[in-house]
Amino acid sequence: MSPLGVFGGTFDPIHFGHLRTAFELMQSLELGEVRFVPAGDPPHRGMPACDPMRRLELVRAATADQAGFLVDDRELRRSGPSYTVTTLEELRAEMPARPICLLVGMDAFLGLPTWHRWRDLLELSHLVVAHRPGWPAPAGGVLAGLLAERGADDAAALRTECAGRILVQPVTPLEISSTALRELLASGRDPRYLLPDPVREIVRVTACYARTTER
Repeated sequence: MSPLGVFGGTFDPIHFGHLRTAFELMQSLELGEVRFVPAGDPPHRGMPACDPMRRLELVRAATADQAGFLVDDRELRRSGPSYTVTTLEELRAEMPARPICLLVGMDAFLGLPTWHRWRDLLELSHLVVAHRPGWPAPAGGVLAGLLAERGADDAAALRTECAGRILVQPVTPLEISSTALRELLASGRDPRYLLPDPVREIVRVTACYARTTER
């Protein structure tokens, strides 16, 4: 059974950095699909600048033409903080025998010990860390120990077990910042070539970031 990729985030707004990372991981790891899971109430930052249903619309528009990309709105429908461990528990209950891969960036991985019930994540899924230059893997501490204990040499380990392994996977570095994008949009400038044209058009028509300069 091909692994399921789970790619969470605020996607405020979604851009080519998100999409290219998901696409490369889907191909290189031979994932059956990648589910984009927009956060409703992200516990590690303030509320997103754009309202939840608009962000969901943007994610759907961005992923509509790519086979294997699906959008999962469960965190927007669920009340309370959007804890990743809760989402993984739900997915594991739905797919008890399928390998699940949580896709995160190295920056998120370095902050993993601050996540709610973070040690439970590897009981529910594998962890795939998208690695870009400039974000070195931890050389010491609890995360370095976790990598030594649970690290996978290649993607094959993600298919033979349902959960429990960590794979650090290089991806193309596209340094596009959602924060910088929001500032650009608030100033009235055109985000062409930073995000997909369907997303750009929705943002233009709705002016959903027109006066947002913070967050």
